[in-house]
Amino acid sequence: MSAQICANVYSSEGAVCNRQELPAVFSAPVRADLINHIHTNMAKNARQPYAVSPNSGYQHSAESWGTGRALARIPRIKGSGTSRSGQGAFGNMCRDGGMYAPTKTYRRWHRKISKAEKRYAVASALACSAMSSLVQARGHKVSQVKEFPLVVETQALEGLKKTKEAVSLLKKLGCEKELKRIIETRTLRTGNSRLRHGKRRVRVGPLIVYSGKTDNMLAFRNIPGVDICHVSRLNLIKLAPGGVPGRFVIFSEEAMKQLNDVYASKKDFVIPSGLMTNPDVARIINSQEVQEVLRPAKEGALPKVENKNPLKNEKARETLAVAKL
Repeated sequence: MSAQICANVYSSEGAVCNRQELPAVFSAPVRADLINHIHTNMAKNARQPYAVSPNSGYQHSAESWGTGRALARIPRIKGSGTSRSGQGAFGNMCRDGGMYAPTKTYRRWHRKISKAEKRYAVASALACSAMSSLVQARGHKVSQVKEFPLVVETQALEGLKKTKEAVSLLKKLGCEKELKRIIETRTLRTGNSRLRHGKRRVRVGPLIVYSGKTDNMLAFRNIPGVDICHVSRLNLIKLAPGGVPGRFVIFSEEAMKQLNDVYASKKDFVIPSGLMTNPDVARIINSQEVQEVLRPAKEGALPKVENKNPLKNEKARETLAVAKL
């Protein structure tokens, strides 16, 4: 939960040009457990079913030889003239045999998710993006960024046409180290993972939230690690990649204004608020106000002595023997 009330709005030169009140969603409590749980279930909904062929391992012409030969009763390949004839088939212990408990296409691949929980998780992820400690803990190099959340003039952010202009703007906002981190950590995928996820593996960089048309944000689409998202379509996969909260988010001024309208339009949903304004429990307990009310600690209480039966307890019997000596 962010303690800020207002945020500065920055121009295309990186200077403060305005001040804006933060939406109520930034006061939502931090729920890393809920974010991780919802992200895990949402990621499962993008899976594609796969399975072993049901006929795999059972396409041989084989029959058991029965009993009386001092051999296993496993089905054996028919025919003669080759080393393959007479070999075991179908069993999961056989070469080219069937598989025990093969994967099925009717596995429960997807998960139903409560809409209220998803909204709670998104609100919490937005609140986490306004905390510099959580953003840095996630791995973003944002020591030169002046403020969180970072709000930029709408025209300065959504009016760019060239990628070099977008890179120049990000550098003026203090994101140069972040862009360098992404470029230096790019790696090539090997093996079949190339077919699944693409050739390169790229670290997650800043997320830019806008309010206008997507055509106005095309200047950012070719920058490695940078994602864009419309303010009305915020989702947990982009706000907390990997289920880890604290992504570095850059808002346009108009998108920040629309956040209140976005959450006001959600039916039967109230922005969650923390039960405690100060979650530091240790500080509360040790405060002078609480300590004055508490009873003093008891002193001189004797520990309970457990009586042991020496006829049944060997250690008690040894203690008595030593005391007797």
